[in-house]
Amino acid sequence: MDEAAVIRYVTETFPGVNAVEASGDTYFIYDPERDLPPSYQQPFATLVTGDRHDQVSDLERPGVFRLNVGVSKATYRGLLGAPPGPPGEHGVVETGHDFAVLDQVLPHPVYAPQSWICVLSPSEATFERMKPWLAEAYGIAVRRVEKRAGASGP
Repeated sequence: MDEAAVIRYVTETFPGVNAVEASGDTYFIYDPERDLPPSYQQPFATLVTGDRHDQVSDLERPGVFRLNVGVSKATYRGLLGAPPGPPGEHGVVETGHDFAVLDQVLPHPVYAPQSWICVLSPSEATFERMKPWLAEAYGIAVRRVEKRAGASGP
């Protein structure tokens, strides 16, 4: 799998997704009308290509990227156990995982406490495993936007 294939899958599979690129990273935001205020534009998944956000993933290696997905608490627990506490003094969570390992579903090195999972440079098989979690994250984002729209309705 490469970055372009991941981006293509997410944008072609999930309606209303705005793929926002910034500094080489891609943020997948459910915004079907492209009119959400910036404070409501929360990504449900991201594709990160460099070490700007953490130093433990070693994303500066050629061809390495990290796909991050925000899943439900129940899904996170089922995959990885109880979420860790907040990031420590080095800005990453303490889980005992090697956050630089490729093609393995891991807790997100920073956002695991918020039920985010990740995988570095997934193979085709691992990406297939990620698809239901991407769908779940998308569903969470859709419900969040619809709830906000209903709260601010007529």
